[in-house]
Amino acid sequence: MVTEERITAALRGRIDGEVDASPRRRAEYSSDASNYRVPPTAVVFPRSDSDVAETLGFAREHGLSVTARGAGTSVAGNAIGRGLVLDFSRHMNRIVRIDPDRRTAKVQPGLVLSALQGAARPHGLRLGPDPSTQNRCTLGGMIGNNACGPRAVAWGRTSDTVRELRILDGTGTERVLANDPAAVPGLAEFTRSNLAVLRTDLGRFERQASGYGLEHLLPERGSSLAKSFVGSEGTCGLLLDAEVELVELPRVTVLTVLGYPDIATAADDVAAVMAYAPTAVEGIDARLVDVVRTHRGSVPELPRGGGWLFVETTGENAAEALATAERLCRTTHALDSRIVTDAAATAALWRIRADGAGLAGRTAEGRPAWPGWEDSAVPPEHLGAYLRDFAELTAQHGVDGLLYGHLGDGCIHVRLDLPITEAPRRFRTFLFDAAELVVRYGGSLSGEHGDGRARSELLSVMYSPEALTAFAGYKALFDPDAVLNPGVLVEPHAVDADLRVAGLPRIPTAGGFAFPHDGGDIGTAVHRCVGVGKCRADSSAAGGFMCPSYLATADEKDSTRGRARVLQEVVRGELPWSATAVAESLDLCLSCKACRSDCPAGVDMATYKAEALYRRYRRRPRPLDHYALGWLPRWLRSASRIPRAANAIAGVGWLRRTGLRAAGIDPRRDIPRLADRPFRRTERARALRAPSTYQPRIAVPSEAQVTGRPSQERADVLLWIDTFTDAFDPDIAEAAATLIESLGHRVRIPERRVCCGLTWISTGQLDGARARLRATLAELDEHVRAGGVVVGLEPSCTAVLRADLPELLAEDPRAAGTAAAVRTLAEFLAEHPDWRPPSRPDAEVVVQPHCHQHSVLGFDADRRVLTRTGAKVTEVSGCCGLAGNFGMQKGHYDISVAVAGNGLLPALRDAAEDTIFVADGFSCRTQSAQLAGRPGQHLVQFLLGE
Repeated sequence: MVTEERITAALRGRIDGEVDASPRRRAEYSSDASNYRVPPTAVVFPRSDSDVAETLGFAREHGLSVTARGAGTSVAGNAIGRGLVLDFSRHMNRIVRIDPDRRTAKVQPGLVLSALQGAARPHGLRLGPDPSTQNRCTLGGMIGNNACGPRAVAWGRTSDTVRELRILDGTGTERVLANDPAAVPGLAEFTRSNLAVLRTDLGRFERQASGYGLEHLLPERGSSLAKSFVGSEGTCGLLLDAEVELVELPRVTVLTVLGYPDIATAADDVAAVMAYAPTAVEGIDARLVDVVRTHRGSVPELPRGGGWLFVETTGENAAEALATAERLCRTTHALDSRIVTDAAATAALWRIRADGAGLAGRTAEGRPAWPGWEDSAVPPEHLGAYLRDFAELTAQHGVDGLLYGHLGDGCIHVRLDLPITEAPRRFRTFLFDAAELVVRYGGSLSGEHGDGRARSELLSVMYSPEALTAFAGYKALFDPDAVLNPGVLVEPHAVDADLRVAGLPRIPTAGGFAFPHDGGDIGTAVHRCVGVGKCRADSSAAGGFMCPSYLATADEKDSTRGRARVLQEVVRGELPWSATAVAESLDLCLSCKACRSDCPAGVDMATYKAEALYRRYRRRPRPLDHYALGWLPRWLRSASRIPRAANAIAGVGWLRRTGLRAAGIDPRRDIPRLADRPFRRTERARALRAPSTYQPRIAVPSEAQVTGRPSQERADVLLWIDTFTDAFDPDIAEAAATLIESLGHRVRIPERRVCCGLTWISTGQLDGARARLRATLAELDEHVRAGGVVVGLEPSCTAVLRADLPELLAEDPRAAGTAAAVRTLAEFLAEHPDWRPPSRPDAEVVVQPHCHQHSVLGFDADRRVLTRTGAKVTEVSGCCGLAGNFGMQKGHYDISVAVAGNGLLPALRDAAEDTIFVADGFSCRTQSAQLAGRPGQHLVQFLLGE
């Protein structure tokens, strides 16, 4: 056996791809989306077929196993192993060709499904299977697990699409698998000797996914060697490329939502629904919808009921599709129904289902819920009865979870609050009882996710000894030495071995964040990441922001999941907080907080990063940029006393570059120009600190079109003057005070100069942040207790007051009330129905929502205000890339620019010269000015026409 270091050196000299055996990389690949943790010896990123062959040969020489991996979204532990893990998604991710005439595509294993769908769409084609993870799952992973998705009822599983596979078997021999059994020596004889078991035990219903798909070897099924290989979970070969069949896109689709008393009753009605040849039949339980509503704030309107079927039907034209949907509503037994033809409304409804995999990672009461019994399936005619018995079983075991799934073909998804952490043996007992139940209904342990480590041991409950012997014989034909993904399907590992969260200790608080949503335990918090991998997807099309650094680098280390895996090793005690692996993992986290809202599991990596930095550097010397940028409000207060001199010095190139280098800041950055006078030193500010002697200025520019101002004076509003607005953009504060006064309010600002502590938080200086927030509470307390609101102008600072304040000062009874009193300007305006924004129908606007506003505060109110102006608005999705101190720090400039290139810069390049750029965030306006030469306006400046 060789050490990790020797493997890296020896194998690196034999392949063009990368080999990484660092502690950080091994941590990142120690798990997939399952309950299991198995650190590999090394991770390999092959660039070519020859790299794959060399890696397999090397593994055989040194007694190492080999496990193939795509996006790592396997929920059964199919993509982890102790030897070499091959990540095909990094380099081997091309579409080799699309043949629209033959309706086929040839692809490499690391290709993400959504990329294939996008390339096929102009030809009027698509791949039939479409898992909910399609924007990050790979074709190799789909072939490994025989993935399905909602539309399998119409277009089948992945095995139904495969024409030809080119693989390396476990001996390193290249084989082409199609319909000729002779491609694998001994396979024809194997099939003849096992005909009886293949006909009786396998292929009994469409979603029988557990075990090997050996029914495809039968002569009456076409003797398809390629189809039999699908679902073998990397235990029989390493995929080099695949030819798959495509299907025609339907001309018109209509979504019908049917409401039932509960999901079991909905399952009873599946036969009536299937009579209309739907392309999808998905079931959702009411409690899952409630969780989505809590997570998002709202969900689209649903018909009456406690369980729903989402039924997609098609037609040659709109009238035909609509007529089918209307007949469906009349002839099924639903309580209520809704037919949806609008594309945006349809997408919003389907998103409820798409988010199910991650959101179901918590029970309705907020407890962690785990896979393990993730995707059982029974023949559809038995599904309603099975669900009722399953509810009884979970009640008996004292476990709970949220149900959804592919009801049209009998597959149900659920994650349960299984007692993995405290009682792994009870977890094991439940799985065996659940297996007995599904087998009584003629069902399958897995309907689409494969068996992996989660269910392979349970195959003995489902299959006869003869079938298990056949499985072992089939694997031996491909992998006689058991090199490929051992412990899966054949000679399985125990279902309760290598559990990631079993026996984890509670992590004592260090005085930083309180983690109130995770029982006060950072260990529980970082284990929110269950690995569904949404952070690897480009979610900008759906208005998402996560994860900007991964989108720039396509490296797992820069995904939210990769960082969570490293921190999970820390709380296990495998790595210290000061480890190089931790520093490397967190280095390119922008602290944008997008994962807080975009991650279905609610991972908040910005908070975890701040806590990690706090634990690493508390009472120790810090990097220079922590002092330069973390103490920025201090430096700006001094510089703002001499703004002209400070600006002049910053304008001398060599002085600026020298100073920035010394401070740990990238010298390619310009220093933003200070205002000639900070807002707090203006006459207006002095008056606002003493409102009783100040007469509000009511007049506003005529184009503001403010109407309906009441005659009586309204309550005081406290305008939060943040450091950035004060020092750089005092005109924004002036405009905000004017607008708020125009609504009849008296505006105040804090008498004392107080700070939210944002820059201390982002650099992990949490003691300093807490001190500043205590001072803030003292300053705001009287106003808040009197029922006053606090209006913030800078989204990042406003988000601190809304979210970080109660999590850093959870013990202070004033914190929650102050957080609840905080508003963005748009939220404040939304509370005034008599206010009307200016009419700007001729204006074209590019708006960049700040990341913290997107994730913590929400952008809906701003969106509504801009819409009401009549302006033509283009909304940028994704981070600007500067992200506070991130883009200023040495070593981050190139990534900062790359992140901006994913959203902000293209939007500005495509915009006309007279387009107005609106961004409330100082970082966003700075990035735009420095990289695109386009100055920006705050929302209030746009509203007042300034």
